[in-house]
Amino acid sequence: MAVKNVEEYIEVHKYWQTELRQIRKMLQETILEETIKWGAPTYTLKNKNVAGLAAFKNHIALWFFNGALLQQNTGLLVNAQENKTKALRQIRFEKGEEINTDILLPYVLEAIENQKLGKTIKASRKKDLIIPPELKLALKNDAELNESYCQLTSGKQREYADHISEAKRETTRAKRLEKIIPMIKQGVGLHDKYKNC
Repeated sequence: MAVKNVEEYIEVHKYWQTELRQIRKMLQETILEETIKWGAPTYTLKNKNVAGLAAFKNHIALWFFNGALLQQNTGLLVNAQENKTKALRQIRFEKGEEINTDILLPYVLEAIENQKLGKTIKASRKKDLIIPPELKLALKNDAELNESYCQLTSGKQREYADHISEAKRETTRAKRLEKIIPMIKQGVGLHDKYKNC
């Protein structure tokens, strides 16, 4: 379900309403502008992403888009996807954990200052697309699948190729391939359902 604004996002995530409101209030007291991007609250400075909020099943997170650049305030930061995320960092809270905005605010202010100074982490050059053997064989043997795959964006092609490659066991790779074939033929990306909620 696509949310139109932050208030609606908070209403949808009833379990985390108190925590989300507390962090939102702190963010609203800064110079950041509040918006919704990728279905979640995002806080920007001159249209550049600085911070964001997200509610998950077991935790909520305060995101910093260039969090890896924070130097004075680092103690609470974690990298959600080690070896995948270069710049993004987050502070996580589980239910019942105290949210002390006096401790969080310096993180936000440093992130704002970095954005004002134009500090960013440049995305690294994309690796060549490597199609795993199982997918390559399926594309070779199914003309419709091959045509559909070729019409996908390079990012979506990579998502599917990586999804197969990341599976360690042959049986898992085969199951994943079986699951994604109809999705490829429909022209949808592997993660599209998450991008619209």
